[in-house]
Amino acid sequence: MTRPGRWGGEAGKRASGAVTMADVARSAGVSTMTVSNVINGRPRVGPATRERVLATISDLGYQVNLAARHLRAGRTGVVGLAVPELERPYFAQLAGRLADRFEAHGLRIVMERTGASREGELDAVAFSRLRMYDGLILSVVDIDPAELTQIRTDAPVVVIGERALPSRFDHVMMDNVDGARQATAHLLATGARRVAMLGGNPDGTANMPALRAEGYALAHTEAGVPMDPELTIRCQFTLEAGYAATRSLLDRGIAFDGVFALTDVTAMGALRALADAGLRVPEDVQVVGFDDIDEAPYLVPSLSSVNPGHEEMADAIVSLLIAQLGGGPTSDPKELIVPARLVARGTTKPNE
Repeated sequence: MTRPGRWGGEAGKRASGAVTMADVARSAGVSTMTVSNVINGRPRVGPATRERVLATISDLGYQVNLAARHLRAGRTGVVGLAVPELERPYFAQLAGRLADRFEAHGLRIVMERTGASREGELDAVAFSRLRMYDGLILSVVDIDPAELTQIRTDAPVVVIGERALPSRFDHVMMDNVDGARQATAHLLATGARRVAMLGGNPDGTANMPALRAEGYALAHTEAGVPMDPELTIRCQFTLEAGYAATRSLLDRGIAFDGVFALTDVTAMGALRALADAGLRVPEDVQVVGFDDIDEAPYLVPSLSSVNPGHEEMADAIVSLLIAQLGGGPTSDPKELIVPARLVARGTTKPNE
């Protein structure tokens, strides 16, 4: 009787995952070159032989060692995606779009979190080769532009971020200012006159909150509607923060008839707070978010939001990195700004 866990012959190889190309060739009665030709789809194998080799591969459970193949070619087949946080739906959905596109090029995505900190972002670039990435996509939040320019790496890198960052890396960014302007302008055009901004940070720093605050202010100027500083609430971009910021406005008796939340997640928290207060959306208060995450159309009511150009951004990121993988890091860095567009849904009224 064979003892549990004791295997021999082809059965043992199948159980341990140790089946080699030579095993397949021997079992199918062909050369290892023929097996390689079948695996790589080369046209030098007759139909009958091809079918026999494929049947043998299936029977033995042979799996191609992609890691070894990539290493022989000087590649790992892995692209790193370094983002501030993994919990935010925007980044999870961006990763999904990128994964779909990179798979078509035989590449896989690995995500890591920088914590939106300077140290985390610098480490992601500095150690990208040690982590065996063929290239890196880095979402920049806290690195100073001068530091980004001075980073020494021979790895292909594409930077994604919310602001202009003069550097030697290709850069894809969304149009935060115009997206926020469109969101606020829509609220003002549909009758709102006191629009609260949740998450704004108009302190002069060219980060995402400040850029979206700039668009918020620009829309007010264009519409000739004065702004009330009390309606700008700094908060984190979480459900809890959106809820608490809205409750704070209500509890302090600050009147508002519109909400521009700097992210959809923040807007979702605001919607809950308004519902708990017995206020109707959009009849009493209109709400617009930013990011147009996949969940936005399925909320009740469905969330009006700014789409930052998801598909276009993913296409641009992949195109730039694939070009670098083929020709090396760029000597002529490109900066692409993807247009944003408002998607009006159930949380706002029709234009007056």
